[in-house]
Amino acid sequence: MTATYLEASTRLRLANADAVIAEVCAHLLEHNAKHEREDGDHILRFGGSQARISRDGPQTVINVISPDLEGLYFMRLAVASHILEFAGEPELAIRWEGDGAEISRPPNFSRLQVTGITELTPKMRRITFESADVHRFLPLDALHLNLLLQREDVAEPQWPEVGPNGLIHWPDPTKRPAARKYTVRSVDPAAGTMEIDFVRHADAGPGSTFAERAKKGDVVGVIGPGGGGLVEADWYLLAGDETALPAIARMAENLPAGSRAVILIEVEDRQEIQPLAPSVPAEIRWLCRKETGDAPGSLLTEAIRSLEFPAEGERIYAWAACEFEAFRQIREHLRRDRRLAKDEQLVVSYWRKGKIED
Repeated sequence: MTATYLEASTRLRLANADAVIAEVCAHLLEHNAKHEREDGDHILRFGGSQARISRDGPQTVINVISPDLEGLYFMRLAVASHILEFAGEPELAIRWEGDGAEISRPPNFSRLQVTGITELTPKMRRITFESADVHRFLPLDALHLNLLLQREDVAEPQWPEVGPNGLIHWPDPTKRPAARKYTVRSVDPAAGTMEIDFVRHADAGPGSTFAERAKKGDVVGVIGPGGGGLVEADWYLLAGDETALPAIARMAENLPAGSRAVILIEVEDRQEIQPLAPSVPAEIRWLCRKETGDAPGSLLTEAIRSLEFPAEGERIYAWAACEFEAFRQIREHLRRDRRLAKDEQLVVSYWRKGKIED
């Protein structure tokens, strides 16, 4: 059976086309795209989606194909946004034709309604949301979403729209909502619900403020899923602070049979310890800052440095998320000292000391 693909295309005039396209391809290659040349054309692939970039006289022609609308949307977005970035031509007009031209909202946009609130610990609150398409958030290779949190001075919610160039735009850019990244803690497709855990801070940003004030019936927008998640391995290191706990807990519950794990979690004190239910044998260590007086991330960094890793021959995957300075040290340690390859580790910064981001 021949696969059916959706197709979209655009034509544009670039002042320095060859240099711009080369820069776009090099940049997307760093973000896991595959790039090749064929008969002078540039071909970019993300998963099952493809963009072919060719020249037709003074025009640059871009043809995009994908087996589904979401893939088509993302490929159009990736190519168009980076052409606009690297071309440096403010008046450059991009208009997509073909499939997807009728898209009015991003296909990965959803509305969620608050249906329940649970206090997990003194500083962790769980909010249950209802949505018609929670099944989209089931895959474990993309654990995160962006919450769109409306401004207090906005009477009508501002939701993202898709312009003719394939990029997101807002009805009133001055009133666009704040976007904050969170982990989907659990999904119940039968009930049509999903849960997100929020860390509560004294110096609350938009995310913590929303969690503190949330009540049943409140509606938020989300874009996702996205971000890295669980990959196949024999031995796992799952490490992080309070902000990473929801992701660690969800991954721990879904580790593949036959694997094993070490789980390191740094929290403020013992009141923040939560029950975990790893699906495989796991060593779990809770590191409490108040007991030692250490700065955020210090206990976690030292625990990883002193950890005994498996011998060669086993597939290793190290996942860590924490404060920015600790993130830098852990990432350097895993790459330089442990010599883990790019596909064997994912270390990210979820927050930065002294900066309100949540």
